Amino acid sequence: MEENQKVIEKRENTSKDWGLRFFKGMFIGSGFILPGVSGGALAAVFGMYERLISFLAHITRNFKENFLFFLPVGLGGVTGVFLLSFLVSFLLGAYETTILWFFVGCIAGTVPALWKESGKKGRNKTDLLIMVVTFILGYLFLLYGAGLFDGQVEQNVYTWLMAGGLIGLGMIVPGLSPSNFLVYMGLYKAMADGFKEVRLEVIIPIAIGGIVCVLGLSKVMDFIFSKAYSKLFHFILGIVFASTIMIIPTNYSGLGILGILACPVLFVAGVALGWWMSRLEEQYK
Repeated sequence: MEENQKVIEKRENTSKDWGLRFFKGMFIGSGFILPGVSGGALAAVFGMYERLISFLAHITRNFKENFLFFLPVGLGGVTGVFLLSFLVSFLLGAYETTILWFFVGCIAGTVPALWKESGKKGRNKTDLLIMVVTFILGYLFLLYGAGLFDGQVEQNVYTWLMAGGLIGLGMIVPGLSPSNFLVYMGLYKAMADGFKEVRLEVIIPIAIGGIVCVLGLSKVMDFIFSKAYSKLFHFILGIVFASTIMIIPTNYSGLGILGILACPVLFVAGVALGWWMSRLEEQYK
């Protein structure tokens, strides 16, 4: 009886972990769709970034274990992308301010766990300096750099490959939001429509560009982790802080009293959700 009970409990825990990773994958997938949100930063705040980079850099090492771990994350990411491609235009058009406050809350709720993770191998003044400098430079880049891509880009297989590369770069470099650049390049709406309408001429080159970029740069990030873990994580912290500030809404015109009241409520709800998910992450470690 005791053995049967243990088997049942193990299955329940596995199912719970699978569902949690699927849910986190949906959030990470949102980083590929929502402007100002980075899939890499969300992977970092959910405690998956380091393991993901290690898996991609050494894909044959512990392949079965890592594949099963990231399978629900990947499925959740794909689900998030396709669901958001339907919802993003409506939600950001009608409730942009309140929805962004929810995402800011989710990231803020996971910051304590990310701070703890960044210092697990020690922390010194150099690490803190790296975090501050990265925050300042990252903020300035996100604030002014995207303007360099202002304009319209012709839509063809090569530009969709480039778009996929940018999305892959957003996964490898935490805090980099590829959607921001795609908006300025005039590709964002067409990309969202392509996902929504399942247009393979859009989806396939984006997928190829993303995969090539991720596999090509993952070994570089894994090498830096092995040589300068604390410094890289504090670099990530600086980018996370900068990218979070960038998505804090500043325009509240036309919201009304209910809309304004909804902002702090959704922020608190996001903080609670982010904190809860980061606490559950301890079960994996």
